[in-house]
Amino acid sequence: MSIKIKDLTKIYGSQKAVDNISFEIKKGEIVGFLGPNGAGKSTTMKILTCYLPQTSGVVEVCGINTIENPLAVKSKVGYLPESNPLYYEMYVKEYLTFMASIHKIKNKKEKVEEMIKAVGLTREQNKKIGTLSKGYKQRVGLAQAMIHDPEVLVLDEPTSGLDPNQLVEIRSLIKEFGKEKTVLLSTHIMQEVEAICDRIIIINQGKIVADNKTSEIANNIVQMDFVSVEFSGAINFDKLSKIKDVVEVKIVKENTYLIAHNSKEDIRLLVSKFAQSEDVLILEMQREKEKLEEIFKKLTK
Repeated sequence: MSIKIKDLTKIYGSQKAVDNISFEIKKGEIVGFLGPNGAGKSTTMKILTCYLPQTSGVVEVCGINTIENPLAVKSKVGYLPESNPLYYEMYVKEYLTFMASIHKIKNKKEKVEEMIKAVGLTREQNKKIGTLSKGYKQRVGLAQAMIHDPEVLVLDEPTSGLDPNQLVEIRSLIKEFGKEKTVLLSTHIMQEVEAICDRIIIINQGKIVADNKTSEIANNIVQMDFVSVEFSGAINFDKLSKIKDVVEVKIVKENTYLIAHNSKEDIRLLVSKFAQSEDVLILEMQREKEKLEEIFKKLTK
């Protein structure tokens, strides 16, 4: 396993920031680590990258214990913290060359040029880091995390501050990296998780409340199906809500509704009969999955 965490606990005073959590991540997985602010995400990542010691439990990266050999662990890990600490007075190329020296990379010049191109910093490579936009500073942070070709990449809010075009580029870069390596990333952007993550771990109040493949997490947590329907005119809302096996109806916009149900049959047939009884047409109707945002809210209330 690239990452192995067993019975991990971190206590600050009387507060348990991380409460006896366990999970494993194998090589080639991109895992989204989700949770509300203060849930324990960043604390877990700092312990995993040897920036914090745990109170109890065992953490291993590529089979190396973080307490017994932290330097060896750091050589295996690329880390982009949420705060993204950078030397603002240094130039981009200068800074990455400095980081390559710290990691004792032999072909420094070639590796720096490779990373500058990979994260899209070619035009900014001779600028001072302090003059860059937040998005470009984030790219510098990603470049330093990957410059030593680590086996594990730990990213805390990696796409914070990026514009839509930059988001696509960085997501693509992370997906490419994750084909042969291991990626653990935290984010509040649910579309990002769905776009690039193979698996989702959700933590709340220091405890893991969900851990499953991205494609299966809704099926295992939510026992309802959804249908979105747009009618040609006004309908009787109460009557719609009382259709057999309907659990909840939400108004999306005028004459458009999201119907949650637990019917084993195709509820669209019942909705069609309802439309006939109301003397309205169905302009559009389709099955939908519950959005990851809603699942997240249910698990972290």
